[in-house]
Amino acid sequence: MTIHWTTSEEPAGAPAAGAGPDGGPELLLPLERGAGEPLRGQLEHSLRGAIRQGRLKPGTRLPSSRALATDLGISRGLVVEAYAQLTGEGYLEARQGSGTRVAVHAGHPPSPPDRGPAPARTTTPRIDFRPGAADASGFPRSAWAASLRRATLTAPPASLGYPDPRGVPEARAALAAYLGRVRGVDVEADGLLITSGFAQGLALLARALPARYSRAVAVEDPGSPGAVGQVQRAGLRPVRVGVDAEGMRVDQLAASAARLALVTPAHQFPTGVVLGPRRRAELLAWAAGSDALVLEDDYDAEFRYDREPVGALQGLAPDLVVYGGSLSKTLSPALRLGWLVPPRHLLAALVDAKYDADLGSPTLEQLAFADLLSSGAYDRHLRAGRARHRRRRDALVRALARHAPSLRVRGTAAGLHAVVELPAGTDEEDLVRRAAAAGIGLYGLGGFHLAGRSPTPGLVLGYGSLSEGEISAGVEVLADLLDSRA
Repeated sequence: MTIHWTTSEEPAGAPAAGAGPDGGPELLLPLERGAGEPLRGQLEHSLRGAIRQGRLKPGTRLPSSRALATDLGISRGLVVEAYAQLTGEGYLEARQGSGTRVAVHAGHPPSPPDRGPAPARTTTPRIDFRPGAADASGFPRSAWAASLRRATLTAPPASLGYPDPRGVPEARAALAAYLGRVRGVDVEADGLLITSGFAQGLALLARALPARYSRAVAVEDPGSPGAVGQVQRAGLRPVRVGVDAEGMRVDQLAASAARLALVTPAHQFPTGVVLGPRRRAELLAWAAGSDALVLEDDYDAEFRYDREPVGALQGLAPDLVVYGGSLSKTLSPALRLGWLVPPRHLLAALVDAKYDADLGSPTLEQLAFADLLSSGAYDRHLRAGRARHRRRRDALVRALARHAPSLRVRGTAAGLHAVVELPAGTDEEDLVRRAAAAGIGLYGLGGFHLAGRSPTPGLVLGYGSLSEGEISAGVEVLADLLDSRA
């Protein structure tokens, strides 16, 4: 039975968080009359279990014996005896004027004796060049709040029930129009699936893949360690495939056992190369000839600074490519909104997998995003963000030219990070350690290779979340560290 506790010891006023309708907390305390165990023993067992399982936290005030007895329909004496027994066992403690509470160490062993100072914790860098970090300061709070308010006020009652697992129609229609207009994706609203970010999209795809596809997934090497981890957590096996100046090497891909290839064609992560026309044709020919699929991660294609972004690979072969994206780089990863555009033969299985996973993504956030798109606010936000991130990349290039002219920036002028070549013979790991000691977060190129090392030393420097001043100051420290080893 679910018990609504009313306790006379609680002061008057607004009910605490988690309180029931009468101002007292709620707790599941099963008591079965007619069972072989006496009611007092059942009560003690239920309270011990609630404490051990963490449902009753240390310091939680319990109801008075009179209130609990009334709620349970048992005698007050049984409650008094149960409280006394658990107090004797150390689960509860009685305080004068404060009632009965869960003991501080109840259900948990006491802290071990002090064995000396704990190991020093890694401190957060004062300037962190972490690649892939979104610019949280650029989130369009006013525009998002206005869209969310309009969505909340205008959503019909029918839309506030369980959502369509594919996504609400308004969001799918607005997103399909945007992807066709800006990324060249071939999709209608009914062919698109809203997900909780790209990571969920990958997990859903792993569940929906027909048996004829192997569990091996070709991943770019170097590539995203996060993506490799997502592949593994989805129950798939990553197979490394090299990357050269034109992108993923299709000759290595063809020699692998993989029948699914995860690629970042618009802006390879982390090298920054763009999958060229010839290599695109080769990749799609491999997929067609091997009864395989390409999973296109279009993670930051909106941020291109030297020329117009290249179109999505999916637009060339919708039946061979699963297109995926999210708002993690353009708006915020906190929104947990992403999408998949699969070939038609996979859509129904993906929708079923989405329904099984969470019954559908949050409706009001989808409606707010649809409003942001249709009002033009999203396009304005992207234009402002593109200009802001270009200034930061330019600041990085200028700082390197001034303080470390021997270092060369590789890759396309795009995205939220850049690859910087280090002098031959530089010890990447040592440089990263010394930078951390100086309060600077650097990331060696070797950490993005599956083997953990790079043929040539380099750094992957993210600038998306840093100010121009922080970028310049961080590069100056980097130059000093390189000079000190010269």
